[in-house]
Amino acid sequence: MANNISERNPNAPSLGRVTFLDGQNEMPMLEVSTAWSTAEIYLHGAHVTQFKKKDEPPLLFMSQCSRFAEGQPIQGGIPVILPWFGQREGLGMHGFARLKSWDLKEFIPAADGSVSVRFRLPEAPESSTFPLFSAEYIVTVKETLTLQLTITNSSSKEELVCEDCLHTYFAISDITAISVSGLKNLSYLDKVANFTRKTQVEDPIRIASEVDRVYLDTTGTVEIVDPRLGRRIVVGKQGSRSTVLWNPWITKSQQMSDFGDEEYERMVCVESGNVGPNGLKLPPGGSSTLTVELSSTPLA
Repeated sequence: MANNISERNPNAPSLGRVTFLDGQNEMPMLEVSTAWSTAEIYLHGAHVTQFKKKDEPPLLFMSQCSRFAEGQPIQGGIPVILPWFGQREGLGMHGFARLKSWDLKEFIPAADGSVSVRFRLPEAPESSTFPLFSAEYIVTVKETLTLQLTITNSSSKEELVCEDCLHTYFAISDITAISVSGLKNLSYLDKVANFTRKTQVEDPIRIASEVDRVYLDTTGTVEIVDPRLGRRIVVGKQGSRSTVLWNPWITKSQQMSDFGDEEYERMVCVESGNVGPNGLKLPPGGSSTLTVELSSTPLA
């Protein structure tokens, strides 16, 4: 099933198209096409698995070993991490939102030719340990990819304490060739060193070993410079006070059953959210919106 946005909005400057498809293992997927780009979004986890500008390599990395199955996380793209980040005792890694089939509420054409798709997290038994809350997620596709996750505390009495994160995997030429900037002088928790708190000194950052860092109290833009692909990836954000930088490197890649042994060479995660000491504390009726805009430009 397809829907031509121009038929609904004749004043749109370009053709927008949403196609409903069977994706990997026949899991339902949306393909969104605009004049500038294409994207793929699975209902499972409201998971963006592809964003590609025309005449440019894909922006997002996907593991060739990823499982596409109910109850299993998709490895790569942009997992939605909610309502907790990392490991919790007796619970799964990174919350349950990425394991649920989200409700597709609508897709929205805009006058600028972009297409927005709105999802809502369905009620889940796993949420019973939290105050009643809702989560809405809007993915907007144009020459940039914009992601907007809104968490609302629906309780009339209890505070909602949770974490959220858009765990974005970026496709790169070679991990040893890229640099990451925008995190200088920030404090971070080094998970590789047992959560030791450190300060980022070098800028830009070059990666030559396993990296797993939670940068705290950071609201700024991060850039990934990839000379071999000739592009700069820009990660802009609002409503986020944490940035996570991750690459599993050799040993951890070999330990992950849904990740290729050498795939660490072609990916880096720059994740935006509110985790750890920057987690969300929403009063009754309160809400928080995390917005991330991903763009790329050619290197001069």
